[in-house]
Amino acid sequence: MFELALSLAPIFLLIALGWAFRRGSFPQGEFWTAAERLVHFVLFPALLLGGLATADLSGFEVTPLIAAVAASVMVMALAVMVIGWKLVSDGPAFASVFQGSLRFNAYVGVAAAAALFGTAGETLAAVVIAVMVPLGEALSVVALARQAGRDTPSLGILFTSLLRNPLILASFAGIILNMTDVGLPSLSEPVVGFLGRAALPIGLLCVGAGLDVSALGKSIKPIIATSVLKLVVMPVFMLVACSAFGVGGLTAKVALLFAALPPSPPSHSAASQLGGDATLMSNLTTIATLAATVTLPAIMLVYD
Repeated sequence: MFELALSLAPIFLLIALGWAFRRGSFPQGEFWTAAERLVHFVLFPALLLGGLATADLSGFEVTPLIAAVAASVMVMALAVMVIGWKLVSDGPAFASVFQGSLRFNAYVGVAAAAALFGTAGETLAAVVIAVMVPLGEALSVVALARQAGRDTPSLGILFTSLLRNPLILASFAGIILNMTDVGLPSLSEPVVGFLGRAALPIGLLCVGAGLDVSALGKSIKPIIATSVLKLVVMPVFMLVACSAFGVGGLTAKVALLFAALPPSPPSHSAASQLGGDATLMSNLTTIATLAATVTLPAIMLVYD
């Protein structure tokens, strides 16, 4: 238990440091907005691209992993539709609960996978992201649009929306470069590597900077519902899916890790743009991230 907590402690300490920096106005607020964009559009995509393009996936259960991850996300979506709607009947609030239950903080996930499992963990993390991000993004966009009283997005609009996501583009590009044995040209590989190595520390600081404990409102019911669904129920679904598709060992551990992650901070922006409850989204992201400091190590310890 101590070794596990020690491995994950730097991640949460960086998040706490980012929160302290933001509260102390160092650097100024404009810095964090620019840093978040840099991580989202350049640094983290570089990390995924480099990891997938150059990875040796021959020793991993990639196909069963993809099936298990996709199945668990779809089952989770159905569970939230049934359970979440009974707990939260307000349309925009339900859309935020739905999004918070499916989308995950990839920065924390990759950092934790690297800390716990090394290079192999990072590689498998990139594969999981390549499956979970498009699925979670598509389902969340549909749910937000529907609960905001809009028409369900057409396949063309949905596909265009997915193609605008730099994490999806980087993941697919990395997979294609890997499958075609092209990899990364010798000159670009170190550049992509340098950019990728900057992604996690800056990304984790931005996660902390985005937390606003003082803004927590009174919507305790949907916050608790989302936290339980995301941090407890989703890992259970992932474990069942991994067992059903024969995924075990390190591969299953990485899949479980990503299932147990808190919601993604950028979900607040998506809620604002598509008619969800943006304040609730921000609040539940903060609470779930704080709760994950306890639930994530506990879940990984139980499966170990």
